[in-house]
Amino acid sequence: MKNDGIASANISALHCIDLSSPDIHTSVTLLKQACLDSGFFYVVNHGISQEFMDEVFAESKKLFDLPLEEKMKLLRNEKHRGYTPSLDEHLDPDNQINGDYKEGYYIGVEIPEDDPESQRLFYGSNVWPTAGTLPGWKETMEKYHQEALEVTKAVSRLIALALDLDVDFFDRPEFLGRPIAILRLLHYEGKLSDPSNGIFGAGAHSDYGLITLLATDDVSGLQICKDKDAEPQIWEYVPPLRGAFVVNLGDMLERWSNGIFRSTLHRVLGNGQERFSIAYFVEPSHDCLVECLPTCQSKVNPPRYPPIKCETYLLQRYKDTHADRNSYK
Repeated sequence: MKNDGIASANISALHCIDLSSPDIHTSVTLLKQACLDSGFFYVVNHGISQEFMDEVFAESKKLFDLPLEEKMKLLRNEKHRGYTPSLDEHLDPDNQINGDYKEGYYIGVEIPEDDPESQRLFYGSNVWPTAGTLPGWKETMEKYHQEALEVTKAVSRLIALALDLDVDFFDRPEFLGRPIAILRLLHYEGKLSDPSNGIFGAGAHSDYGLITLLATDDVSGLQICKDKDAEPQIWEYVPPLRGAFVVNLGDMLERWSNGIFRSTLHRVLGNGQERFSIAYFVEPSHDCLVECLPTCQSKVNPPRYPPIKCETYLLQRYKDTHADRNSYK
């Protein structure tokens, strides 16, 4: 065992995609292999500077360092924005004795309350700390929100090519032209996980959207399980890679690709160290129709799933995974 508690035999070797590479063919080939295998890969040279990433992590730590009573004033509202305390979320209720040992903070697409679009699922006004409490915090997070979206769009162009679609397929207005994008800051408090006794930093789950970007600090904890039906399940660590995003596909893209591309089970185990990460979840527009892509179906491989509007799909999945909450009934 290494001193971080990770067995070297259980390290996942993910492909690394260089978004600045002029060799698009190689990038698409590597990405396609990753999407067929696990739906997890790294991206580097993505255009967000390390200095700014360090600033975002520093600002995230400032928020979580606030006294609990201050954070509870920013508690998640009915539009799914704001603070979520430790143990609030149960990602794998069948195998967890408590909730996840993490706290989080949701920041969505900012839509003014007087805009009719603000009434839609996952749109609206954010919950922000006061400028007096955390000066410049809002501006930093809004900037990151925009820069992470540009990275996601760059990744989506490679995914389009890997699916034999036009490079700008996902750039269309009904897809990522007006996306549902949610930034979530995460803080794992240093609790030691014990899977055999149902104690997890984050329980096993697959993301239910389109694409997730994950930035992490240098503390390991993320694991993936490529075969969720295996007995026993085999879990592999995804090591942190400084300057890189860990990218994973969600269930929506697996559905869209007719099951060809993978959305993989993952979880977080705490090793006793405090850990910070930043997840960025991206879905297409509310009115996007998610139906089997033309390049992913044939007479021998007909569409497995009926068409469904993105908003309807997300509402169904949200209710499935937040059955104890009253949001979006």
